[in-house]
Amino acid sequence: MIQKKLLRLFFGNKIISNPASKQKRIMTKSSIISSVITGICFSGSLYAQTDKHPNVIYIFPDQFRNHAMQFWNNKGFKEHVDFVADPVHTPNIDKFAKESVVLSSAQSNCPLSSPHRGMFLTGMYPDKSGITLNCNESRPISSLNKEATTISDVFNNNGYQCAYIGKYHADFPTPNNPQNPGTYVSDEKPVWDAYTSPEHRHGFSYWYSYGTFDVHKSPHYWDTEGKKHEIKEWSPKHEADKVIEYLKEKRSADKPFFLVWSINPPHSPYRSVNDCMEEDYNLYKDIPLSELLIRPNVNPALKEKQECAPFYFASVTGVDREFGRVLEALKELNLDKNTIVVFSSDHGETMASHVLDPKNSPYTESMNVPFIVRYPKVLKPQVSPLLLSSPDIMPTLLSLSGLKKEIPEEVQGKDLSSYLKRKNSKKGMPQGVLYIRNVDGEKTKEGIVTSYFPVARGIKTERYTLAITIDKKKQIKDILFFDDKQDPYQLNNLSVEEHKTEFEILCKQMGLLLKEAGDPWYKEKILSDKIIY
Repeated sequence: MIQKKLLRLFFGNKIISNPASKQKRIMTKSSIISSVITGICFSGSLYAQTDKHPNVIYIFPDQFRNHAMQFWNNKGFKEHVDFVADPVHTPNIDKFAKESVVLSSAQSNCPLSSPHRGMFLTGMYPDKSGITLNCNESRPISSLNKEATTISDVFNNNGYQCAYIGKYHADFPTPNNPQNPGTYVSDEKPVWDAYTSPEHRHGFSYWYSYGTFDVHKSPHYWDTEGKKHEIKEWSPKHEADKVIEYLKEKRSADKPFFLVWSINPPHSPYRSVNDCMEEDYNLYKDIPLSELLIRPNVNPALKEKQECAPFYFASVTGVDREFGRVLEALKELNLDKNTIVVFSSDHGETMASHVLDPKNSPYTESMNVPFIVRYPKVLKPQVSPLLLSSPDIMPTLLSLSGLKKEIPEEVQGKDLSSYLKRKNSKKGMPQGVLYIRNVDGEKTKEGIVTSYFPVARGIKTERYTLAITIDKKKQIKDILFFDDKQDPYQLNNLSVEEHKTEFEILCKQMGLLLKEAGDPWYKEKILSDKIIY
């Protein structure tokens, strides 16, 4: 009341409601006077950081598998999983995990860079997010739905400053090069990298990003104004510097912020010290491959891929170090207690387990991703078996940030924040999550993709993994079926005939999930003799 009386003394009764944010804002006659009064009355702004609206930092290195974190071998964590962690050095993540809610079974439903980003940004499955395939110039059908309300739109509409740093890979490349209008930003064919123009940034007012570019020690970025920066430094190190600079200098201290940091490594290439820091490679270079790749499902035929392991693990350790620097900066700025920090990934990495393809498969190494969330004022540290899907991230973070009522109606993911707050209870948790794999469909004579083909669908439950691949006639081509409890390394593909009851139950569960997602398999009733829709 005192605040409103003081404001009316200066401005009269010019306090209105903003329906987009559902908070009170002040129509000032002078920005200078407004700043003075705001400082006197609030020691901040009407959107100042509060317990109700904390800061949010979402950090996700690319291709970082859940098993590549050392803490899974430590007491308090190893009891919750059926695998042995990779022999990696991750001291900062290990410490962070002890302070956080750690999910043992977070899943990337469509374990591929662009589709995951679409789900994270929109809370919708690929068919609705617009991103059904990895984005490049040959796939105009796969690009972030410009009409979608993204997580950053919601935060921005509710008074948050939004910043994006690092890899974006959610846009179809167009000839919009700000340095050379009318051209693409790359000469490769097809073009993969992309510049995201301001009108397509969905509420991110601070921008230091690129589409996709896999030269880890010579990265480039476009800033908020479209200026290109070409850097001669390992990208996670440079980006950590930019995150810290944003926290210390670029943000407005009187508003909460939503910051996304998308790191490219440990994404390929991982073949030499040109791809990672030599100091990190030195930790692994003299260890025999048999002691690095300790998972029993490593394919002995993939020798060349196995030789990448020291460089992949070196990148993991390097990412851990830069993550630690950002956590230290938060602590130094006294932001650590009222900031939600999430460490996750877009998909995993098989690293010679089962198949050559490091991603885009239903194997645990590909689908199971880190999901560690710290929010000291609200969440108590625990390890949870929660089956979290990619579309669940958006509504869950919005709800944790006090914006549950602002979650768009079209969002398909579920708000799972109550399970992050609830300790030692599985009641009501999701019983299964979808596996989705799409490939190019019809093409023009010029090679332009005009449709996508939903080649595989599946379901992951607490116990089982089931994935069905179809041919162009939409008949079964292949089935992968594993009992993950009895066979955590997925070495024994179960016979459908010998496990008919379990198979039928899983198909029924999968049918319900496909219906909820509005998936093409549901729309076309694919394999309706097996899957109950």
